[in-house]
Amino acid sequence: MAQPAASAALKAQLRDRFVGQNLNNVPTPSIVLDLAKLEVNCKRMLDATERLGLLWRAHIKTHKTTELTRLQVGDDRATTVSIMTSTVLEAESITPLLKEYQAAGRAVNLLLAFPLFPSAIPRLARISSTLGPSSLSLMIDHPSQLAAATTLTSHPTPHPPLLFLKIDAGYGRAGIRPTSPACLSLIDAALEAERSGSVILHGVYCHAGHSYSARKDWEGMEYLAAEFAGLAGPAEYIRKQRPGRDVVLSVGATPSATSVQNLVFLEDGKGEEDGSASEVRRLWGVLRDGGFKLEVHAGVYPTLDMQQLATHARDASLMTADDIAVSVLAEVASVYPFRGANGTSEALIAAGTLALGREPVTDKGTPPGKDYSAWGILAPWGAARANPVPGPEFPRVHGGWQVGRISQEHGILTWHGPKEEEVPLRVGDKVRVWPNHSCVAGACYDYYLVVDSRNKGREDEVVDIWPRWRGW
Repeated sequence: MAQPAASAALKAQLRDRFVGQNLNNVPTPSIVLDLAKLEVNCKRMLDATERLGLLWRAHIKTHKTTELTRLQVGDDRATTVSIMTSTVLEAESITPLLKEYQAAGRAVNLLLAFPLFPSAIPRLARISSTLGPSSLSLMIDHPSQLAAATTLTSHPTPHPPLLFLKIDAGYGRAGIRPTSPACLSLIDAALEAERSGSVILHGVYCHAGHSYSARKDWEGMEYLAAEFAGLAGPAEYIRKQRPGRDVVLSVGATPSATSVQNLVFLEDGKGEEDGSASEVRRLWGVLRDGGFKLEVHAGVYPTLDMQQLATHARDASLMTADDIAVSVLAEVASVYPFRGANGTSEALIAAGTLALGREPVTDKGTPPGKDYSAWGILAPWGAARANPVPGPEFPRVHGGWQVGRISQEHGILTWHGPKEEEVPLRVGDKVRVWPNHSCVAGACYDYYLVVDSRNKGREDEVVDIWPRWRGW
């Protein structure tokens, strides 16, 4: 497991080096988080789930830090600290924080949000032993994974893991089809294993990753409704086999999970309810009347990125380009006048695939490429302060400096718009790029530089360093 003392020593060294420095004076490329925006994004999610009576589970795989996990779970000691990770290393690294919460009297639950693979069992058993009963949840979508999960109690821990059955609600990445005979058979097997005391079937789970393709206002709610509808059948089958028992339905992906904020928006009288919102409310009523517990989960919502901006999952007042809390600081290494389309310039930044990630925003333009298809957009900062900001018609409408081409260490900035409106760039200029997908953009960095845009006149001053965990 991660060593807290070593992590604290590393953070202290990094803080001595960077805190108080201006972004214009730090090495590039670097990845930057804005604390003010992170706090707003996290609070909106916590407030919405509390007001709507939903359980909340924070995914921490986007950032892989202790500091941002604290913001995601909030300070309400009456609520369970429910988190999820994509790797065992993330689970090991966050265990000291979970122990801290337990010491303060707060319940915790850690879900490895990846279908269980047998080689992970020894490491997971150590986590379970450290955190105690009902603290570890596992995910299964195959009988062999169930067999592996039942071996956890044979390790030096007496605690049976909680199990989520992973359901494929249309994404096609992982999970079992909810209407398939294999799904019902796996439920039966899990309930039988539960009789022996080796596991506890806790609930059903799905992830609407395909909601990233949403493009219409509030379309995230349509995916949210489909997720709950897809889980209803398996959940009702579990209840039929075990009447009266608790069953959790856990749904999410940032576009669908954060769309619940629209319902708070409506309750505050700021809009008119559409059909998708009505359907979500109807499904919630049916499921709650049936005694089911409803949970939402999401991960990239604190930082946001160009993918999330493109989904229009929430009302425009709840998500604009100004809410994006992550950027990659890069330096202009060369400029190529007239090399671009219609005589525009191009520029080279020393930040390519490894610094920005190589995950596209789904191009739904006609013809292909008409919509945004770049690898990032320059934020209005520094030399590019006048760069156009993506508006409510993004990604169909987009302009200004964008990362038009990319290779390992090279990013080619291309200008989208009239030549006479081009924002000039010079060699040595520092720029900040809003990446397409912040999870992937952060993967090659050891730490985040944290700034706070509430510090007027010192918005570019580094106020903290958050080390990231790397590995599996």
